[in-house]
Amino acid sequence: MDRLVLNEEIHEAIFQDLILSATRFLWIATADLKDLHIARGSKKRFDSFLGLFDELVNEGIEIRLIHAKEPGPKFREDFDRFPNLIESDTFERVLCPRNHMKCVIADGERAFLGSANLTGAGMGAKSVRRRNFECGVVTDEKETVERLMEQFDAIFIGEHCRDCDRRDVCPDPIA
Repeated sequence: MDRLVLNEEIHEAIFQDLILSATRFLWIATADLKDLHIARGSKKRFDSFLGLFDELVNEGIEIRLIHAKEPGPKFREDFDRFPNLIESDTFERVLCPRNHMKCVIADGERAFLGSANLTGAGMGAKSVRRRNFECGVVTDEKETVERLMEQFDAIFIGEHCRDCDRRDVCPDPIA
């Protein structure tokens, strides 16, 4: 079944439903990656999403992340607070300048695909007057999730790298 999510609904659909439902793996693709903070707990405090990723990795959930450009200094500073993400074999990041796909895949069973980047403005964690207008779909349709996983995996393993005409701007070609 497909469910349309708009604007601030994306934050809840991804961070309080889809990601927390994962028991084996999460695959996440975004063009832009920033120091995103997410609502945590009943007091609605906002913490770095990297803290959540750190917890998931500690629980044995494998995370693959594709992003299109190097994140800014705030993200890098926050990232350094979680050495588990640097040292763990279960958290992997790939940078691909051609990636513009935005999706989250949980356990190969459910997925979000839409317009939102992994940023506060995209995921609805900013003020209603400052966030982007976004849309997306949460789906558990088997064929959709499988095709999305095939696309994601091809990018992640560098299937397109050898013949890519963007190698001159790619800081770390996979192949």
